[in-house]
Amino acid sequence: MLSIFTRARKSLGHAAIALSALALAACEPVTTANQGPAASRGQAVQVALLVPAGSGRSNDDDLARGLENAARLAIRDLGANTIDLKVYRTSGQASVAAQQARLAVQEGAQVILGPVFAAEANAVGNAVAPQGINVLAFSNNTSVAGGNVYVLGQTFENTARRLAGYAAGNNAGRVMTVYDRTAAGEAGRTAIASGARQAGATVVGEEGYDFSQNGIRNAVPGIATRTQEAGANSVFLTADSAGALPMISQSLRDAGLGQDMVQFMGLTRWDIPTQTISLPGVQGGWFAQPDPGPWQQYTARYSQTYGGAPHPISGLAYDGIAAIGALAKSGRPITQANLTQASGFTGTGGAFRLLTNGTNERALAIAQISNNQVRVIDPAPRSFSRGFGF
Repeated sequence: MLSIFTRARKSLGHAAIALSALALAACEPVTTANQGPAASRGQAVQVALLVPAGSGRSNDDDLARGLENAARLAIRDLGANTIDLKVYRTSGQASVAAQQARLAVQEGAQVILGPVFAAEANAVGNAVAPQGINVLAFSNNTSVAGGNVYVLGQTFENTARRLAGYAAGNNAGRVMTVYDRTAAGEAGRTAIASGARQAGATVVGEEGYDFSQNGIRNAVPGIATRTQEAGANSVFLTADSAGALPMISQSLRDAGLGQDMVQFMGLTRWDIPTQTISLPGVQGGWFAQPDPGPWQQYTARYSQTYGGAPHPISGLAYDGIAAIGALAKSGRPITQANLTQASGFTGTGGAFRLLTNGTNERALAIAQISNNQVRVIDPAPRSFSRGFGF
């Protein structure tokens, strides 16, 4: 096994979450030029929540329960007569999700919240596009974004841009990308290249390794040598805690890439699960996360309401309701133009906004692991005003 941690089902990357007020960051002019049913001030918006319950897998049922709990908590925060929520079970299957989405529209749904997995989101988007219904999916897979489908999960592109920008301003802007030769690793490599270009950092090399213990063992000496030859002052890793991160990070350190030579950065959350922060290879490393303060508030309120900690991605359901509810309270239609307003919304991870290409931007903090502890070294911006940090 590559990792000391159990591999989880991962159609969705680790999502970071936090609490904030359910309000628009700012107001934009009302428009009905894009698709989406109209809403009237004081009239509840009909929202269909698609969750992966019914698959027969306990982890899917736990996730479904967490998403529904978070959505209902957000509705409670919005107040009466804002959102009328109806829950539909998809079994985590694309065909079932599409069928349920069509049923939801027949029953009056004005917007779809969910589903979780990328194939489901794609099927649902196609199923309800003729009716002009927008879909706010819980995926972070940007390949399914666009048209009437928006992904709410923290994306590789967003993370890479934030980290590369911070690195460029802190003597770590000459980046060696180190990626596993998997679909996720290749997607991460592409995101790092794009993010570095936008943020003013320079990718001086890209080095891959086969996703196995022998693959890492065989690749590391060459990676270390070429990193030094390229004059890189940072190494950007695509690996995650459930996969190659424990082995690749330590192996690169052992091969001579010490903390005094290169800065390690991670495209995934290095604090999930919490055991990760005790790995020797990640000490001194940087990763991006939403504002931890709001997430702690959300966790406390969720636990007080439901008697247990929230699922790590349940905050995405809260965020979706936050965006829909903000428009509903102001009587603005759930159109593409209003969903993608430049000012964005506030949700469980602080400021976020949906983009016209179906992806999103989230305000992220830069955190560092030191002595088995996580500390924020560059706080998350609070709004999308000038100097937001992307």
